[in-house]
Amino acid sequence: MPKLHTQRKASRWIWTAFSLCALITIGLFFIPAFIIRPFRHQAPRPLLVAMALRQQAPLGTLIAGLACLVLAFVLWRTVGRWRRSLLVLMLLIVTFSAVMARQNYFEWMFHPIAGAQFVAQSSSKLDPKEMILAVRLGDDGRAYPISQMAYHHVLNDVVAGMPIAVTY
Repeated sequence: MPKLHTQRKASRWIWTAFSLCALITIGLFFIPAFIIRPFRHQAPRPLLVAMALRQQAPLGTLIAGLACLVLAFVLWRTVGRWRRSLLVLMLLIVTFSAVMARQNYFEWMFHPIAGAQFVAQSSSKLDPKEMILAVRLGDDGRAYPISQMAYHHVLNDVVAGMPIAVTY
């Protein structure tokens, strides 16, 4: 009987370690993705945390993901069918998180404007109350609608022959 108690205790410890490693892997991807989202207020401190996690994510997800895999192999022989299904599901989520931590998904969320198109003010269909970012260099000027800039965040343009980066 003491051997069975020891095995259960060891199994609980391994499940706990597996769960912790899975949470670390998943968190290193999902926390930055959740904090840095379009059309949402982004305060400096959470952004700092998100960027720090984003920077550590490739190595952190590799280590924690491999630990999950090893622990899953150890648990596989000791668990029943439904727990094996849970292990497989968790490993799929861990693998997804580890792969996504290596992608530039911010580029997908904030994709740049491929080619800005401009029209004369007289033919513009902007609402008169539309807020704009305006740039004037010499006799050349541009107006960028905030509604467009809020989604894309960055636009490269040339005004009066000078390359500029417009950001919001």
